[in-house]
Amino acid sequence: MLLGAHVSSSGGIHTAIDRVEAIGGDSVQVFTQSPRMWRPTNHDPATFERFRERREEAGIGGVLCHALYLLNLSSPKEDFYAKSVAALLSTMQVAAAIEADGVVFHVGSHLGAGFESSLERVVPALEQVLELTTERTWLLIENAAGAGGTIGRSLEELAVLVERLGRHPRLGVCLDSCHLYASGYDVSDRETLDDLLSRLDADVGLDRLRAVHVNDSKAPLGSNRDRHDNIGEGLLGEQLGVFLGHPRLQGLPAVLEVPGTDGHGPDADQIRKAKELRARWLERG
Repeated sequence: MLLGAHVSSSGGIHTAIDRVEAIGGDSVQVFTQSPRMWRPTNHDPATFERFRERREEAGIGGVLCHALYLLNLSSPKEDFYAKSVAALLSTMQVAAAIEADGVVFHVGSHLGAGFESSLERVVPALEQVLELTTERTWLLIENAAGAGGTIGRSLEELAVLVERLGRHPRLGVCLDSCHLYASGYDVSDRETLDDLLSRLDADVGLDRLRAVHVNDSKAPLGSNRDRHDNIGEGLLGEQLGVFLGHPRLQGLPAVLEVPGTDGHGPDADQIRKAKELRARWLERG
Protein backbone atom coordinates (compact mmCIF):
# COMPACT_ATOMS: atom_id res chain seq x y z
CA MET A 1 0.00 0.00 0.00
CA LEU A 2 1.05 3.53 -0.76
CA LEU A 3 -0.05 4.99 2.58
CA GLY A 4 -0.75 8.69 2.55
CA ALA A 5 -3.33 11.28 3.49
CA HIS A 6 -5.89 13.82 2.43
CA VAL A 7 -4.23 17.20 2.91
CA SER A 8 -4.95 20.85 2.24
CA SER A 9 -3.95 22.49 -1.02
CA SER A 10 -4.19 26.01 0.39
CA GLY A 11 -1.68 28.29 -1.29
CA GLY A 12 -1.73 26.40 -4.59
CA ILE A 13 -2.46 22.80 -5.47
CA HIS A 14 1.27 22.00 -5.65
CA THR A 15 1.61 22.71 -1.90
CA ALA A 16 -0.23 19.45 -1.16
CA ILE A 17 2.92 17.56 -2.12
CA ASP A 18 4.96 19.55 0.40
CA ARG A 19 2.42 18.79 3.13
CA VAL A 20 2.17 15.06 2.51
CA GLU A 21 5.94 14.73 2.14
CA ALA A 22 6.38 16.46 5.52
CA ILE A 23 4.24 13.84 7.28
CA GLY A 24 5.83 10.84 5.58
CA GLY A 25 3.05 9.96 3.16
CA ASP A 26 3.52 7.95 -0.01
CA SER A 27 0.25 9.05 -1.63
CA VAL A 28 -1.93 12.15 -1.43
CA GLN A 29 -5.53 13.22 -1.88
CA VAL A 30 -6.76 16.80 -2.34
CA PHE A 31 -9.84 18.83 -3.06
CA THR A 32 -9.42 20.83 -6.27
CA GLN A 33 -11.64 23.60 -4.88
CA SER A 34 -13.09 24.62 -1.53
CA PRO A 35 -15.23 21.70 -0.27
CA ARG A 36 -17.77 24.18 1.09
CA MET A 37 -18.39 26.20 -2.08
CA TRP A 38 -19.68 25.49 -5.56
CA ARG A 39 -17.39 28.04 -7.20
CA PRO A 40 -14.35 26.34 -8.75
CA THR A 41 -10.88 27.59 -7.90
CA ASN A 42 -9.19 29.57 -10.64
CA HIS A 43 -5.92 27.64 -10.70
CA ASP A 44 -2.76 29.12 -12.18
CA PRO A 45 -1.71 26.57 -14.85
CA ALA A 46 1.87 26.95 -13.61
CA THR A 47 0.84 25.23 -10.37
CA PHE A 48 -0.14 22.13 -12.34
CA GLU A 49 3.36 21.82 -13.75
CA ARG A 50 4.84 22.50 -10.33
CA PHE A 51 2.60 19.79 -8.84
CA ARG A 52 3.87 17.23 -11.33
CA GLU A 53 7.48 18.26 -10.70
CA ARG A 54 7.13 18.11 -6.93
CA ARG A 55 5.38 14.74 -7.11
CA GLU A 56 8.34 13.28 -8.95
CA GLU A 57 10.86 14.93 -6.62
CA ALA A 58 9.07 13.66 -3.51
CA GLY A 59 8.41 10.20 -4.93
CA ILE A 60 4.67 10.33 -4.25
CA GLY A 61 3.31 7.15 -5.76
CA GLY A 62 -0.44 7.87 -5.78
CA VAL A 63 -2.45 11.05 -6.36
CA LEU A 64 -6.21 11.32 -5.92
CA CYS A 65 -8.55 14.28 -6.24
CA HIS A 66 -11.75 14.17 -4.21
CA ALA A 67 -14.87 15.81 -5.60
CA LEU A 68 -17.14 18.02 -3.49
CA TYR A 69 -19.24 16.33 -0.83
CA LEU A 70 -22.01 18.76 -1.81
CA LEU A 71 -22.77 17.17 -5.14
CA ASN A 72 -25.76 14.91 -5.78
CA LEU A 73 -25.92 13.39 -9.24
CA SER A 74 -29.44 12.13 -8.56
CA SER A 75 -30.97 15.42 -7.44
CA PRO A 76 -34.43 16.14 -8.93
CA LYS A 77 -33.71 19.88 -8.69
CA GLU A 78 -32.37 20.96 -12.06
CA ASP A 79 -30.15 23.75 -10.72
CA PHE A 80 -28.60 21.50 -8.06
CA TYR A 81 -28.12 18.68 -10.57
CA ALA A 82 -26.44 21.04 -13.05
CA LYS A 83 -24.10 22.39 -10.36
CA SER A 84 -23.22 18.86 -9.30
CA VAL A 85 -22.35 17.77 -12.82
CA ALA A 86 -20.34 20.97 -13.43
CA ALA A 87 -18.39 20.51 -10.18
CA LEU A 88 -17.45 16.92 -11.03
CA LEU A 89 -16.45 17.93 -14.57
CA SER A 90 -14.25 20.70 -13.15
CA THR A 91 -12.59 18.31 -10.70
CA MET A 92 -11.86 15.87 -13.51
CA GLN A 93 -10.32 18.61 -15.65
CA VAL A 94 -7.95 19.67 -12.86
CA ALA A 95 -7.13 16.05 -12.00
CA ALA A 96 -6.18 15.32 -15.59
CA ALA A 97 -4.05 18.47 -15.70
CA ILE A 98 -1.98 17.36 -12.68
CA GLU A 99 -1.95 13.75 -13.95
CA ALA A 100 -3.74 12.39 -10.90
CA ASP A 101 -4.48 8.70 -10.78
CA GLY A 102 -8.16 9.20 -10.15
CA VAL A 103 -11.08 11.38 -9.10
CA VAL A 104 -12.93 9.94 -6.10
CA PHE A 105 -16.56 10.95 -5.63
CA HIS A 106 -19.78 10.15 -3.81
CA VAL A 107 -22.71 9.68 -6.19
CA GLY A 108 -25.22 11.30 -3.85
CA SER A 109 -28.67 10.31 -2.60
CA HIS A 110 -31.82 9.23 -4.37
CA LEU A 111 -33.75 11.10 -1.63
CA GLY A 112 -36.29 8.31 -1.27
CA ALA A 113 -36.99 7.85 -4.97
CA GLY A 114 -35.15 4.52 -5.02
CA PHE A 115 -31.83 3.34 -6.42
CA GLU A 116 -33.17 2.19 -9.79
CA SER A 117 -34.96 5.50 -10.36
CA SER A 118 -31.79 7.44 -9.51
CA LEU A 119 -29.93 5.88 -12.44
CA GLU A 120 -31.95 7.99 -14.89
CA ARG A 121 -30.06 11.03 -13.57
CA VAL A 122 -26.79 9.47 -12.47
CA VAL A 123 -25.85 7.57 -15.64
CA PRO A 124 -26.08 10.54 -18.09
CA ALA A 125 -24.11 12.70 -15.65
CA LEU A 126 -21.29 10.19 -15.33
CA GLU A 127 -21.19 9.58 -19.07
CA GLN A 128 -20.23 13.25 -19.49
CA VAL A 129 -17.49 13.02 -16.88
CA LEU A 130 -16.07 9.80 -18.29
CA GLU A 131 -15.41 11.62 -21.57
CA LEU A 132 -12.77 13.68 -19.72
CA THR A 133 -10.93 10.69 -18.22
CA THR A 134 -7.51 9.70 -19.53
CA GLU A 135 -5.40 6.57 -19.49
CA ARG A 136 -3.77 7.99 -16.35
CA THR A 137 -6.75 9.65 -14.66
CA TRP A 138 -9.77 7.46 -13.92
CA LEU A 139 -13.16 8.19 -12.37
CA LEU A 140 -13.57 6.29 -9.07
CA ILE A 141 -16.91 5.65 -7.35
CA GLU A 142 -16.52 5.57 -3.57
CA ASN A 143 -18.70 3.19 -1.58
CA ALA A 144 -21.09 4.94 0.80
CA ALA A 145 -21.72 4.27 4.49
CA GLY A 146 -25.38 3.75 3.67
CA ALA A 147 -27.22 6.53 5.51
CA GLY A 148 -30.61 7.52 4.10
CA GLY A 149 -30.88 7.10 0.36
CA THR A 150 -27.17 7.18 -0.40
CA ILE A 151 -26.17 5.54 -3.66
CA GLY A 152 -23.31 3.03 -3.79
CA ARG A 153 -23.90 1.62 -0.34
CA SER A 154 -23.31 -2.00 -1.38
CA LEU A 155 -21.18 -4.03 -3.78
CA GLU A 156 -24.37 -4.78 -5.68
CA GLU A 157 -25.06 -1.09 -6.29
CA LEU A 158 -21.46 -0.46 -7.35
CA ALA A 159 -21.72 -3.36 -9.80
CA VAL A 160 -24.96 -2.02 -11.29
CA LEU A 161 -23.40 1.42 -11.79
CA VAL A 162 -20.43 -0.09 -13.60
CA GLU A 163 -22.73 -2.18 -15.82
CA ARG A 164 -25.06 0.72 -16.67
CA LEU A 165 -22.03 2.74 -17.72
CA GLY A 166 -21.05 0.05 -20.20
CA ARG A 167 -18.13 -1.15 -18.09
CA HIS A 168 -16.23 1.91 -19.25
CA PRO A 169 -12.49 1.15 -19.36
CA ARG A 170 -11.60 4.12 -17.13
CA LEU A 171 -14.31 3.71 -14.50
CA GLY A 172 -13.16 2.31 -11.18
CA VAL A 173 -13.98 2.17 -7.49
CA CYS A 174 -12.46 3.35 -4.22
CA LEU A 175 -13.27 1.34 -1.09
CA ASP A 176 -13.37 3.07 2.30
CA SER A 177 -12.77 0.81 5.32
CA CYS A 178 -15.01 2.89 7.61
CA HIS A 179 -17.84 3.06 5.07
CA LEU A 180 -17.65 -0.69 4.46
CA TYR A 181 -17.87 -1.36 8.20
CA ALA A 182 -20.75 1.10 8.65
CA SER A 183 -22.67 -0.46 5.77
CA GLY A 184 -22.39 -3.96 7.28
CA TYR A 185 -19.17 -5.43 5.85
CA ASP A 186 -16.96 -6.50 8.74
CA VAL A 187 -13.54 -5.68 7.28
CA SER A 188 -11.95 -6.56 10.63
CA ASP A 189 -12.63 -10.24 9.85
CA ARG A 190 -10.30 -11.86 7.30
CA GLU A 191 -12.86 -14.35 5.98
CA THR A 192 -15.44 -11.58 5.45
CA LEU A 193 -12.91 -9.37 3.68
CA ASP A 194 -11.76 -12.28 1.51
CA ASP A 195 -15.36 -12.88 0.46
CA LEU A 196 -16.00 -9.20 -0.18
CA LEU A 197 -12.98 -8.88 -2.46
CA SER A 198 -13.82 -12.11 -4.29
CA ARG A 199 -17.33 -10.79 -4.94
CA LEU A 200 -15.93 -7.47 -6.08
CA ASP A 201 -13.63 -9.31 -8.46
CA ALA A 202 -16.49 -11.36 -9.87
CA ASP A 203 -19.06 -8.56 -10.21
CA VAL A 204 -16.94 -5.47 -10.90
CA GLY A 205 -13.38 -6.63 -11.54
CA LEU A 206 -10.56 -6.25 -9.05
CA ASP A 207 -8.63 -4.36 -11.72
CA ARG A 208 -11.15 -1.55 -11.22
CA LEU A 209 -10.22 -1.19 -7.55
CA ARG A 210 -7.78 1.70 -7.95
CA ALA A 211 -7.61 3.18 -4.44
CA VAL A 212 -8.69 2.71 -0.83
CA HIS A 213 -9.44 5.01 2.07
CA VAL A 214 -8.08 3.79 5.41
CA ASN A 215 -10.17 5.01 8.33
CA ASP A 216 -11.13 3.55 11.68
CA SER A 217 -14.80 3.86 12.68
CA LYS A 218 -16.48 5.54 15.62
CA ALA A 219 -19.82 3.96 14.67
CA PRO A 220 -20.78 0.27 15.04
CA LEU A 221 -20.90 -2.36 12.33
CA GLY A 222 -23.98 -1.88 10.13
CA SER A 223 -24.88 1.46 11.73
CA ASN A 224 -24.88 3.32 8.38
CA ARG A 225 -23.17 6.21 10.16
CA ASP A 226 -20.12 7.79 8.52
CA ARG A 227 -17.91 8.60 11.51
CA HIS A 228 -14.17 8.32 10.87
CA ASP A 229 -11.78 7.74 13.75
CA ASN A 230 -8.01 7.78 14.11
CA ILE A 231 -5.95 4.69 13.33
CA GLY A 232 -6.40 2.11 16.10
CA GLU A 233 -8.64 4.36 18.19
CA GLY A 234 -12.05 3.32 16.86
CA LEU A 235 -14.10 0.15 16.91
CA LEU A 236 -11.88 -1.53 14.34
CA GLY A 237 -8.78 -0.92 16.45
CA GLU A 238 -5.93 -3.36 15.91
CA GLN A 239 -8.20 -5.35 13.56
CA LEU A 240 -8.00 -2.55 11.00
CA GLY A 241 -4.76 -4.35 10.19
CA VAL A 242 -6.84 -7.04 8.44
CA PHE A 243 -7.73 -4.42 5.84
CA LEU A 244 -4.30 -2.78 5.78
CA GLY A 245 -2.45 -6.07 5.40
CA HIS A 246 -4.70 -7.85 2.94
CA PRO A 247 -2.61 -9.13 0.01
CA ARG A 248 -5.18 -8.11 -2.61
CA LEU A 249 -5.06 -4.48 -1.45
CA GLN A 250 -1.30 -4.01 -1.64
CA GLY A 251 0.19 -1.59 -4.16
CA LEU A 252 -2.85 0.71 -4.12
CA PRO A 253 -2.94 4.39 -3.09
CA ALA A 254 -4.26 4.18 0.49
CA VAL A 255 -5.39 7.53 1.86
CA LEU A 256 -6.14 8.43 5.49
CA GLU A 257 -9.10 10.76 6.13
CA VAL A 258 -8.89 10.68 9.91
CA PRO A 259 -9.37 13.48 12.47
CA GLY A 260 -5.69 13.45 13.43
CA THR A 261 -4.02 13.86 16.79
CA ASP A 262 -5.06 17.51 17.15
CA GLY A 263 -8.28 17.38 15.15
CA HIS A 264 -6.77 19.06 12.09
CA GLY A 265 -6.62 16.00 9.87
CA PRO A 266 -4.08 13.26 9.17
CA ASP A 267 -0.59 13.87 10.56
CA ALA A 268 2.78 12.14 10.78
CA ASP A 269 1.70 10.16 13.85
CA GLN A 270 -1.33 8.73 12.04
CA ILE A 271 0.75 7.79 8.97
CA ARG A 272 3.31 6.10 11.25
CA LYS A 273 0.60 4.14 13.09
CA ALA A 274 -0.96 2.97 9.83
CA LYS A 275 2.39 1.83 8.44
CA GLU A 276 3.28 0.01 11.65
CA LEU A 277 -0.12 -1.68 11.84
CA ARG A 278 0.14 -2.79 8.21
CA ALA A 279 3.64 -4.17 8.81
CA ARG A 280 2.47 -6.20 11.81
CA TRP A 281 -0.34 -7.82 9.84
CA LEU A 282 1.82 -8.47 6.79
CA GLU A 283 4.18 -10.40 9.07
CA ARG A 284 1.27 -12.57 10.19
CA GLY A 285 0.62 -13.51 6.56
